[in-house]
Amino acid sequence: AWGAPVRLLAGAVLDVGPATHGVRAYVAFGGGVDAEPVLGSRATDVLSGLGPVPLADGAVLRLGAPYGPAPAVDWVPYAGIVPELVLPVVFGPRDDWFTATGLRTLTTGRFRVAAASNRIGLRTEGPALERAGEGELPSEGMVLGALQVPPDGRPVLFLADHPTTGGYPVVGVVPEPYLAAAAQAAPGTPVRFAPLRRPGPQPSRVRA
Repeated sequence: AWGAPVRLLAGAVLDVGPATHGVRAYVAFGGGVDAEPVLGSRATDVLSGLGPVPLADGAVLRLGAPYGPAPAVDWVPYAGIVPELVLPVVFGPRDDWFTATGLRTLTTGRFRVAAASNRIGLRTEGPALERAGEGELPSEGMVLGALQVPPDGRPVLFLADHPTTGGYPVVGVVPEPYLAAAAQAAPGTPVRFAPLRRPGPQPSRVRA
């Protein structure tokens, strides 16, 4: 069961099975995985190649010593999988790179989760956002939940493995509490973006 602790004897096999709702889940171990830390983390960054080698068939993981008895819970509650993903958006910092029509397309257009989505970002299929001009930005820091628009005009929502920099304009940011549902949205799920505040004026700051 999802979110339920399981006690295994040495040599036992745990079969988590395929996903029946959503697209991903986690398997955690008492005591954690005893991998060699890199920059203070035992996680793997798939973009930079930092951290432990990604898991593959036949991999052997060392486990750390348990810190204490297993938690006395039967299961952990979680939000259900939604038939339509509604994501609030705080406009900025680069919403002025888009026309009023482009911003209206974002908040009224019908999008779907693209099959190319992964832990780095949720890609969308749907109408393209109209740009206010040509050109690209120098690389900027990216926050969790940034909604970046690549040259094809289809927004990309950055998730847990989001990159540290990017050269395309960020039209807005989706608050973190809404990202868990986005991470579980299967390809083809309808997506709507709801503005949390109106975009500001559209100064002409775009450079060719």
